[in-house]
Amino acid sequence: MGQSLVKNYVHIIFSTEHRQPFIKPPFDNELHRYLGGLCNKFECPVLIVGGHIDHIHILCMLSKKVALMSFIQKIKSNSSKWIKSKYKSLDNFYWQDGYGAFSVSPDEIKDTIDYIKNQKQHHSKMNFKQEYITFLKKYKLIYKEPYVWE
Repeated sequence: MGQSLVKNYVHIIFSTEHRQPFIKPPFDNELHRYLGGLCNKFECPVLIVGGHIDHIHILCMLSKKVALMSFIQKIKSNSSKWIKSKYKSLDNFYWQDGYGAFSVSPDEIKDTIDYIKNQKQHHSKMNFKQEYITFLKKYKLIYKEPYVWE
């Protein structure tokens, strides 16, 4: 086989360090756009970026040219530096070290986009910790909760 064909949709979730509520207007939408631009720059076409005051959701197609861990490290590092340089009030902005990355079937793309679009409404009923644990259970990941939040 001479050609490499790849189509991997991935739903990436990560939070601010200690889940600090830094992602608020007026810079929340700008941060989402910036993260989407980074995804595209690293050849991981973005479908949507959203989130809430303390975390981000990204749905993109993972490039066949980049390792997931490297890609996430680059977007977190670049966006953290960018937001600190743009908004002096966010000098203490950091991302949590870890992340969640979950494969998404092509049949689930629309539902995932809708889920990310409705984050503010969703979080009127559930906080980030509850949401993230729900994802870990859905994907049957083995985890020790205290280590998830370090």
